[in-house]
Amino acid sequence: MSADAAAQSPSKELLEFADYLYKPAKSGLRAREGVLNGRRVQFFKGKSALNALTKGEDNKPAKFASREEAVEWIQDLLDFQLVVRCDKEGEASRQMRINPVQSFEEEAYYAWLYEGSQLMIILGGISVVAVVLAGVMFPLWPAVLRNGTWYLSMLALGLLGLLFVTAIIRLIVYVVTVLVAPQGLWIFPNLFEDVGFFESFVPLYGWEQPKDAKPATEDSGADASEKKNN
Repeated sequence: MSADAAAQSPSKELLEFADYLYKPAKSGLRAREGVLNGRRVQFFKGKSALNALTKGEDNKPAKFASREEAVEWIQDLLDFQLVVRCDKEGEASRQMRINPVQSFEEEAYYAWLYEGSQLMIILGGISVVAVVLAGVMFPLWPAVLRNGTWYLSMLALGLLGLLFVTAIIRLIVYVVTVLVAPQGLWIFPNLFEDVGFFESFVPLYGWEQPKDAKPATEDSGADASEKKNN
């Protein structure tokens, strides 16, 4: 760590960059879980970080135009100890130890000491305290609020029960159809997928895709058309 970095705090721009690289939804960098000094940490490889910062994905421009610029920013993370260079104790081991040389190399591993913005954690803690206090003071609520809360809780339980019934019915339909047909039929095939609320109920039903199905390539399509013409 340089003397200048030791005497200063990370700049706002560097913290924003750390937050960008830390979150996979923003940078696309997928970190792995390891253990450093008995503490669970997220770590990544230098080459993976450079690729995430210099190669745009999903029609998004790259964060940096050159790998050299990206290296400078990652080195700043090292200087301010937002990340730390580590070595794995074994190729398949998750145990990490700090490397005495804190410089950037593509083939080296880096563990996060930065834990992201604490704002959501603070807001979450405040929300928990508020909910607990509201529950404790429930007998003091006006009758209108108590009745409204009871109706809302019954509605929530009804929706939860409906979800369980739907899950059981779709499983029964799938088991029956998979016994009589090559492919099983799913009702609401996106019900438990990582999609939006309304998308979970679209389409209404769908046949299970065979595991060995492969998308048709241009070459196979060309071969099929040639055979048809012959």
